[in-house]
Amino acid sequence: MTESSWLEVGRGVFQRRYDPMDVSVIVVVGPTGLTVVDTRNNPAEADELIQDIAVRFQLPIVAVVNTHAHYDHTFGNQSFAALPSAPIYGHHLIDRHYAEYEGPRLAVQQADPSREPDKRWADVVLTPPGVPVAAPFSVVAGGRTIELIPLDPGHTDTDLAVFIPDCRVWLLGDVVEESGPPMFGSGSYPLGWPAVLEGLLQMIQPGDIVVPGHGAVVHRDFVLRQRDSLQKVADTIRSCAAAGISLDEIPGDHALFTLWPRAMLESAFAQGGAQLGS
Repeated sequence: MTESSWLEVGRGVFQRRYDPMDVSVIVVVGPTGLTVVDTRNNPAEADELIQDIAVRFQLPIVAVVNTHAHYDHTFGNQSFAALPSAPIYGHHLIDRHYAEYEGPRLAVQQADPSREPDKRWADVVLTPPGVPVAAPFSVVAGGRTIELIPLDPGHTDTDLAVFIPDCRVWLLGDVVEESGPPMFGSGSYPLGWPAVLEGLLQMIQPGDIVVPGHGAVVHRDFVLRQRDSLQKVADTIRSCAAAGISLDEIPGDHALFTLWPRAMLESAFAQGGAQLGS
């Protein structure tokens, strides 16, 4: 996609979709300052984001939130950590996720950039949130109340729902994806993910706005359909494990392959199978 302009998705809540990967960045505008949700893929992208925000909103950044640990949402943290009086909030397990997944991958890429030349990670310094969130709580940032809700393991074990109650906007990171099917990336929990969405659906009301980690704004019905799709993945992983069938042995006309290409399901089956055996 081509990078978008800022779109107001709820009162004083703006989304901008950035290349690469059509990643969502959200700014919550309060009377005295801004909260930024997710920080992009590297310091250069984060610096560009900070400049874009300054030009558009002309208020100080007073808080930052990470929706989960993955690189395309947190590897810009170091640029935001250098700002005065802008604490970074995120799930309390991001540090552990970094140590297990993002850290080793970053080290390999920095040692040999040709392995992932598109990532531009030479200057990345892993910067976990300074305010770890282990239980739901509300923060008032820039004069706006923002609710932070740690979720059970789903897309990762570091997923954090962000809710703006005065305009009923949900910022859900990659727990919900619109621009393509949900990705089963590093540290994914495909067996538990449907239940995470079911829990959110108990809180999301008809008419609420949902901003996904990648893609356009959606509503409750979209989240419901994505839960059903993820439930099909979880059910198929369980039934195949019980029957001793691998992903490669599933017939090509299986309904699952109308939702995901077979290659995208390899990590789901690997991680789900390992979790069944643990």
